[in-house]
Amino acid sequence: MSQPTHPQLATSAAIFRDGKVLLVRRARSPAEGFYSLPGGRVEFGESLAEALAREVMEETSLVIDLVGLSGFREVLPKDGVGGHYLIMSFAARWVEGEPELNDELDDFAWVDPADIGQYKTTDGLAAILAMAQDLAGG
Repeated sequence: MSQPTHPQLATSAAIFRDGKVLLVRRARSPAEGFYSLPGGRVEFGESLAEALAREVMEETSLVIDLVGLSGFREVLPKDGVGGHYLIMSFAARWVEGEPELNDELDDFAWVDPADIGQYKTTDGLAAILAMAQDLAGG
């Protein structure tokens, strides 16, 4: 799959349940093998909230309650390789369901945010989680 030649807008969710946050491990590029937050690209005509609910449902089968924007990350191509993504990250609360991963993911864990350093995570994840935890009261 070739990378788009212009920046892509994406969303992600720090989903809190019983004081823990859901981390998912990416099964393919970008970020293959890294733990991150569920989410993905915003489709044309879709609001950020709609995209986030859809992506979380597609990737994990979970229903969430959006709390608020917890920050953003910008992923730039390195040495002309990879995509350019602006990822709007949100704090959310788990509503229902148990994680059932699609083929984009190969592992998940409900993690105490204090233990995030034990995981190989995408850049900037700890800062996004700290902001999300403040918003969600996780």
